[in-house]
Amino acid sequence: MRTVAVIQARLGSARLPMKSLLCLRGSPIVDWVVDRTRTARLVDMVVVACPDTPLDRVLAQHLQSRGVPVVTGPEDDVLARYVIAARKFEAARVVRVCADNPLIWGEAVDRLVRFHEASHAEYSYNHIPRDCLWPDGLGAEIVDRRLLERMAVEAHAPSQREHCLNWIWDNPDRCTPATFDPEEEWLRRPDIKLDIDTAEDFRRLALLPVTRESDAREIIEAADSADFQGRPDKPGTARR
Repeated sequence: MRTVAVIQARLGSARLPMKSLLCLRGSPIVDWVVDRTRTARLVDMVVVACPDTPLDRVLAQHLQSRGVPVVTGPEDDVLARYVIAARKFEAARVVRVCADNPLIWGEAVDRLVRFHEASHAEYSYNHIPRDCLWPDGLGAEIVDRRLLERMAVEAHAPSQREHCLNWIWDNPDRCTPATFDPEEEWLRRPDIKLDIDTAEDFRRLALLPVTRESDAREIIEAADSADFQGRPDKPGTARR
């Protein structure tokens, strides 16, 4: 089964404009996300889904100059962008990656794919500590193509189109999310938040002594040395 990772990225973020092209240790954040996602061995292809706006044309051109496949679609209909990507690249399963997760870990993605296959779930996740003990920002989400196509038809609320997998959480009787805990005790760190939503998140992460090659152990140790814990006002369970 063909597994395609689709990274959703844009430049028009209200809280942190131009976020995807902000430089982290000399490289745009989106490059960190693409390169680290590409280390996942069980993903057949990595693409980026951008809005089709004049502003985001800058982002698309940057990615294309690096040889990264890009699809474009409505800015506020992220679900439509995912469907466009799944159809264009003939994905049987789609791994959803957010471009605000520069420290995504390829091994966490591989573990997610293996869990999803073994559990026969339609949707699985390990990107947030919601009913699991993963740090916020190392993992991803995975959804079967059939479920993605069904959501494209049945998801009508603006929140379900912009936050493209909200339909799953809004309809627990139609689809049960599946998740799992990390095997290692040191990795069971739901208190750590590694994604970038605000300028303060960027400042804290930019000061963290990690590189694009850092593995999860190095990231957790660096986070501990910097007392880099999630903000109490934004628990990981709120992110979908």
